Amino acid sequence: MNETPEATIRTRVRVPLRFGDGYSVDAELVTFHGLVDGGEHLAIVLGEPGRTPLVRMHSECLTGDVFGSARCDCGPQLRESVERIAEAGGYLLYLRQEGRGIGLYNKLDAYALQDAGLDTYQANVALGLPEDARDYTVAAQMLTALGVDSVHLLSNNPDKEAQLAGLDVTVAERVPTGAHATAQNLRYLRAKVEHTRHSIVLDDVLSVA
Repeated sequence: MNETPEATIRTRVRVPLRFGDGYSVDAELVTFHGLVDGGEHLAIVLGEPGRTPLVRMHSECLTGDVFGSARCDCGPQLRESVERIAEAGGYLLYLRQEGRGIGLYNKLDAYALQDAGLDTYQANVALGLPEDARDYTVAAQMLTALGVDSVHLLSNNPDKEAQLAGLDVTVAERVPTGAHATAQNLRYLRAKVEHTRHSIVLDDVLSVA
């Protein structure tokens, strides 16, 4: 196991969340001191977290989370996760890792290469960038500051589970999200299944084609 630097809680504030489909929930937003990358990451406390809470590490996606882009599944995953975590009790860690950590402009450059035929991973590499630059050390720091050392991880991504396991956070189980397939994100989802073994049922994804 790697020793994770300590972070501390900076601020807690109550914020009512409202989504475009009418769903609403009261949440507590938590900020931190001492996160290793200096980013302004948030923990969103939903429901009544237990000893092994439901947790999602959600990477920021301006195009999907805010503007409703149909090229990815990020916005629907965020909406689904908030409701499921509120029901079970837990935390949504909103991580400022746009475009798998490559940033917004590079992500849009990668979109242009995807329009030319590359998949989402090939496009990153063609730009001279990692396929996935995300490091979840800050997530482990946040969980530790919240007193959490064991989680039910809401994710389709096995890399998230593997990284947490190497950062002294026990993953009791990995719980998949829905597929959220559209005609526009079909190639993107298929690449995630075939290239990085995301636990999305490919038959369900292909059924929208």
